[in-house]
Amino acid sequence: MPLCYVYMVQCADGTLYTGWTNSLPRRLKAHNAGRGAKYTRSRRPVCLVWAEQLPSPSDALRREAAIKRLSRAQKLALITALPPNWQESIEKEEPQHGR
Repeated sequence: MPLCYVYMVQCADGTLYTGWTNSLPRRLKAHNAGRGAKYTRSRRPVCLVWAEQLPSPSDALRREAAIKRLSRAQKLALITALPPNWQESIEKEEPQHGR
């Protein structure tokens, strides 16, 4: 089963959007092309600010729902708690195909 990711992007207006995918590069490209989500369509460009790897789509959906219930301050705390090279570890694990 492919790995999944829950992620947060910061939109051009400073807001945060949370979603899930099993291909971060493709999903970010879709967001920035105006095809990712209705919310981000008018708030481009977006920039990946946080991601977490999960073993299955159901785990990713549950984690996404939990993060969406957090306050902005709590989401910012998640972002600032990441180690400086967090994106490198995500990129090494990136699957080739998916949502």
